[in-house]
Amino acid sequence: MNRPVFRPAPMVLAIALALGLPAVHAQQGASAQLNALMPLDIAAQPLGQALNDWARQTRIELIVPPALVAGRMAPAVAGQLTPRQAVERLLAGSGLVAVTDGAAVVVRSAAAPGAAAATLPAVVVEAGAERETATGPVQGYVARRSASGTKTDTPIMETPQSISVVTADRISALGVTNLKDALGYTPGVGTTTYGADSRYDWINLRGFDAYSPGFYLDGLPLRNNGNWGIWRTENYGAERIEVLRGPASVMYGQSGPGGVVNVVSKRPTTEPIRELQLQLGDHRRKQVAGDFAGALNDDGSLSYRLTGVLRDGELPAGGMRDDRSYLAPSLTWKSRDTTVTLLSQISRTRAGVYTRAFPTEGSLVPTAIGTRIPSGLFVGDPKFNHFDVDQSMIGYQLEHRIDSTWTLRQNARYGHLKVDYGAVGRRGFVTLDEDDANDPINFTQLRRTSSGSIETVRSFNLDNQVQADLRVGDWTHKILVGVDYQRTTIDQFSYGGGRATPLNIYAPVHRGPVEIPDPNFDGITKLKQTGFYMQDQIKWKDRWAFTLSGRYDRAESTVDSRLDNSRARVSDGKFTSRVGLVYLHPSGLAPYLSYTQSFTPSGVVDPATNRPFKPETGRQYEAGLRYQPTGGKQSYSVAVFDLRRQNYITFNEDSVPKQTGEVTVRGLEFEAIAEIMPRLNVTAAYSYTPKAAVTRSSLPSEIGLPLMAVPRNRLAVWADYRFSNGLKIGAGARFIGANYGDGGTTPAKVPSVTIYDAMIGYDFARWSLALNLRNVANKTYFANCDSFTCYYGDQRSVLGTATYRW
Repeated sequence: MNRPVFRPAPMVLAIALALGLPAVHAQQGASAQLNALMPLDIAAQPLGQALNDWARQTRIELIVPPALVAGRMAPAVAGQLTPRQAVERLLAGSGLVAVTDGAAVVVRSAAAPGAAAATLPAVVVEAGAERETATGPVQGYVARRSASGTKTDTPIMETPQSISVVTADRISALGVTNLKDALGYTPGVGTTTYGADSRYDWINLRGFDAYSPGFYLDGLPLRNNGNWGIWRTENYGAERIEVLRGPASVMYGQSGPGGVVNVVSKRPTTEPIRELQLQLGDHRRKQVAGDFAGALNDDGSLSYRLTGVLRDGELPAGGMRDDRSYLAPSLTWKSRDTTVTLLSQISRTRAGVYTRAFPTEGSLVPTAIGTRIPSGLFVGDPKFNHFDVDQSMIGYQLEHRIDSTWTLRQNARYGHLKVDYGAVGRRGFVTLDEDDANDPINFTQLRRTSSGSIETVRSFNLDNQVQADLRVGDWTHKILVGVDYQRTTIDQFSYGGGRATPLNIYAPVHRGPVEIPDPNFDGITKLKQTGFYMQDQIKWKDRWAFTLSGRYDRAESTVDSRLDNSRARVSDGKFTSRVGLVYLHPSGLAPYLSYTQSFTPSGVVDPATNRPFKPETGRQYEAGLRYQPTGGKQSYSVAVFDLRRQNYITFNEDSVPKQTGEVTVRGLEFEAIAEIMPRLNVTAAYSYTPKAAVTRSSLPSEIGLPLMAVPRNRLAVWADYRFSNGLKIGAGARFIGANYGDGGTTPAKVPSVTIYDAMIGYDFARWSLALNLRNVANKTYFANCDSFTCYYGDQRSVLGTATYRW
């Protein structure tokens, strides 16, 4: 087959092929890559930076101890060379050699044991050497370590819960500009909750909303109260985006049952980084970004990183701007036993509001007279629509190692956010002829309404940890004891239900008078949480890994209303736990079992007691199997789970709240991320969800219906290949199965859809060029629907990127 054809059957075949390839391919691949001729252009410069250029241009994993190359210079190397020839010339006369270690190349002293031969085919085994950390960069797409599931630097293979990591290299290859799209090839993640929307990254995890209480940044919460004061993240500033699926309160306190999204920031490195990037795209998008890092002194104890983005653009309709600036300076100081990293960022967004939401009647199904609303219709008011956000954060991460057993850590962050939001949206049709419901004139105009919010959010987070690493015979213990505290204050003025001029579907005039009604909320909300947690990661004979975790939280929310001068206070305490078991087979297979819990405080008052209801809870049973072949860039996982949201509030026929609700989600997820041959990367994600329904409710008619739209089948496959001459190509397909929308009450089935993405680029010398297209065919499709509203998905987008590194 000369080119990939993306249909369901070939996608399944790609998964089968990825699973079937043995690990030896990765080891053979290193040798093949080292002997392949390619154009290389590496300038005379410090040796560490030259080796970094070599790794980037050859796409070969390189392991270089920074202290080994400090103070050394490298000559210029250019021409049609093999990577073997190039690295030998760079190291000539330095007293260093390059040797292969599995699929990687290791630079070490020529006098080091086992390195008598200075030729690359030699094999070096370095016991205990770690090629990555839980927060550091990953070469390629396969991450092997994470802290999101345990708050400790732990191999993913030893974590008894589903984790997916989207690395910076993978984000770059996909050409995605927001978090939602970066997770489009990740199992268990629904990225089509509200379709095309310029405001936020609406997603759900395993069938449950992930919008509130919010995402995480560097392990600390970006808390919100479910309104518009939502913290935003920047893809270009992320080293990786991690998804922990299933309840996670045992590590993080109050959270939803579906899981946690944790964005890991780029951090200072002693390895020099100098990168400038220019992006041009449709809708007049122009963006300049830069990433700079390196040591600030000779011994590398002080290092920095500075990442920035400046964008000028427009939204897809209405001529509204889409401008953003982002700057993230950071600094690290290291001594023998202590590391302190200061992390900060400031961002500013000035934009309009763009959505593609229409009444279900007239979009998913035709109106009574058989007409449909044009999918490209813009219903907002370009003059009124605005979404202005100012966001800043500053914090630190401190680690002090007392001795070989005890380590102390403290992570802290203060954040400030201000949002000024207003938008005109649609409701139903305007009835112009009340005497004849089927008069065509009744389906020509959309009623429009205004909503908005002005919010100021201040947050403080503190996480204190003590870690003890113990060994007793064949047993090892990694014991973690921690106390974390979070406080968020939200000053909010919000309104909805205002009037705006109706919009004629066939002759739209978007601008007109907009009424701002009285606020439906005007007050201050304070959210507090204090949690005490303990965890023991136990290993026996390096084959069995047990994880035992427990946590007690005290959560409190207080709402002071300026509308009626009232105060409402809810205070809850909850204990959550997790138990997990993993077997680590020498072949790279790791089956596991786990049970974990979550909780979310309820702000609804029980009319029978006049006291708030107990917290909602979540619980999950999960069994899975992971496979990471030794020495290869491959990772495979499959998991089955039974997940339940319990004690959630439902309302009976008399609108009386009862804490009798339960939602059950059962499914299977598969993920494969593999370099199945040199320079060919394949990512495959499949989610099978045969059950996602309300199983208990005080309203009998809800039982058996889904709370949120969860298709039975969701499949995504991406593959990219880099030729030895610098050309690179990539293609992907995302399949979303049919469903009956949120609540399962749409008048017709929301049809399935397959969306195609593509990439073509060229790497040469210090340049990397790429052209990314999402929704290549510009397919019009429904991302999601409910009884009243349908949300169309994103239209085609085109993005060209030129990156220069020196």
